[in-house]
Amino acid sequence: MTATIETWKDKALFTPGPLTTSRTVKQAMLRDLGSRDAEFIRLVREVRSRLVQLGQASEPAYTAVIVQGSGTFGIESVISSVVPPEGKLLVLVNGAYGERMAKMAQVHRIPLAIQRCPENWVPDLAELENALADPQITHVAVVHCETTTGIINPIAEIGAVVKRCQRTYIVDAMSSFGAYPIPLAEYGIDFLVSSSNKCIEGVPGFSFVLANTAALQAAEGSARTLALDLYGQWKGLESDGQFRFTPPVHALLAFHQALKELEAEGGIEARAARYQNNYRLTLAGMESLGFKPYLSPERRGYIITSFYYPEHPAFSFKVFYEKLSEKGCVIYPGKLSHADCFRIGHIGRLSASDVFLLLAAVKATLAEMGVE
Repeated sequence: MTATIETWKDKALFTPGPLTTSRTVKQAMLRDLGSRDAEFIRLVREVRSRLVQLGQASEPAYTAVIVQGSGTFGIESVISSVVPPEGKLLVLVNGAYGERMAKMAQVHRIPLAIQRCPENWVPDLAELENALADPQITHVAVVHCETTTGIINPIAEIGAVVKRCQRTYIVDAMSSFGAYPIPLAEYGIDFLVSSSNKCIEGVPGFSFVLANTAALQAAEGSARTLALDLYGQWKGLESDGQFRFTPPVHALLAFHQALKELEAEGGIEARAARYQNNYRLTLAGMESLGFKPYLSPERRGYIITSFYYPEHPAFSFKVFYEKLSEKGCVIYPGKLSHADCFRIGHIGRLSASDVFLLLAAVKATLAEMGVE
């Protein structure tokens, strides 16, 4: 069954999240439900089960833990909860979000090793294997889609090395889960983190962790915080289906609807096809207007694309952004440390008609700015 992408929208959000959502996802929040109500507890149980299925896994080998707060809260929950006091974390870094994971480890005084590579390059597997010669390293973390640039890191190949070296594997799949098939067990992933307002097309309010249950149980007693104790959160959900602290009820109502709409669209494969089409149309249109993508083709994903600023004295990103917003299109500033770029996202409740609107707005804006 193929879902219809409706034409009614607010401004189209060409961003990595929060994203454009469907009207029906928004409408799902137009009710109140008690956090200890039996209906809400059933809804949470169904959401958790559906998430495990999307990871091509089954219960009880894998489980889903919902964490209040944005994706960053979920990442910090994992890092601060699952690395034991005697453990050491290796973070593979090629962008701002890898750097953020490393910063979290430092804040919690977790012993840390960092394997860095340029923002337009993927981690070297031989270098990773050499790093894991350090017997103190117990956990390895990497970002799947590093939205600093849009690069896709090879999490399957990285996972094969991590598992061969018998370490615990953490994947930040914030911007990719729901758009890329990620078979948890096949990739050797012990903890995958994503959030409600990315490719599932829900609204902000919580993150979720898909965890190897045995690895999660092994983390009991390792948490360095109370509110972000991942094992404690899981134990509470498992015991009576309730959250330890106030849950984001309305965001969960929206997410439940978003999961149903993902299924109606045809699942991850169909959603990926729509996002890929958005990407192809955007790339072709932007290149025809003279814009150059930052990444080489083999490293680009279809989540978000970074483009260099035009080399023209009349170009100002601030003006460019504001004029596009006035025309109903919201893009994203760059986050690179060494190059002037902006980013255009391809995910969310967007279709080809939205991309054509964006390209027309870009063309008109360049003319208004006097940028040839």
